[in-house]
Amino acid sequence: MPTPSLAALPIRRLTLRDLTDCADLSEDRGWPREEHKWGLLLAAGKGYGIDDPDGGLVTACVVTEYGPYSEPDLGAIGMVLVAERHARQGIGRRLMRHILSAMGTTPLTLHATPYGRPLYEELGFKVTGRAEMLRGHFTPGGPAPTVDTRAATAEDLTAILRLDEEVLGTDRTHLITRLPAFADQFRVAEENGRLIGYAAAWPNMSTHVVGPLIARDTETAQALLTSLAAGTDRPLRTDIDVRHEELRAWAKERGLASVTYNSVMTYGIPELPGDWTRRFAPLTVAAV
Repeated sequence: MPTPSLAALPIRRLTLRDLTDCADLSEDRGWPREEHKWGLLLAAGKGYGIDDPDGGLVTACVVTEYGPYSEPDLGAIGMVLVAERHARQGIGRRLMRHILSAMGTTPLTLHATPYGRPLYEELGFKVTGRAEMLRGHFTPGGPAPTVDTRAATAEDLTAILRLDEEVLGTDRTHLITRLPAFADQFRVAEENGRLIGYAAAWPNMSTHVVGPLIARDTETAQALLTSLAAGTDRPLRTDIDVRHEELRAWAKERGLASVTYNSVMTYGIPELPGDWTRRFAPLTVAAV
């Protein structure tokens, strides 16, 4: 039988059963396999993909929805990948158009690489910000942080969710409640018994990714990052909003080097909701 054309292959929902094929697709494009991250996104979000008649996936991506379950007020698109053997044939564009149709009037956001940005602009996404990826072994130095941090406990969860919704402008309960199991470290910052920030460090191949990083101010963000660094021997990676110039400069002084910049893009809204001054880094650039 003749092989069906790519345009005729159906787009279907992905599940956790597709995790290995998603990781294989990442590897095919020269990305790390990132199975731990794929697992979180496929569980908390909606995966979309096309099966390759020869095995594996032609393309895949994940949309993580936030806000009310039946009427999400924001969707984050991530992990948009097309197998190398099927690249530059319009598959990514077809998948993205399918997602735009499926999401209807729900506002969308994504972090775009320089390679992917032209397609997203063609589809109507606008650049509304930038994030700098930093990576390296953290070396403590300078004055010790004066903000108190400690390991998060189950009793902190209600306050964490309240702060998160206030800063992000949307309800991320289904994602944040997965952090204790997903992350190797989960810490909070306090002042007079009141929660003023929280952060996590989760394993991603040979690194620990710091994210989310939510803090009242730069000093609080520094304290959280320092405390997370003390709990690991791995290099750290984080993606900091470029408007947080003081934190980026401080992190570079302590051994984290610039790797690349990604464009933060939105569709259907002029900018991300919430308070960017307290939103230092996303949980992952594949979500928010």
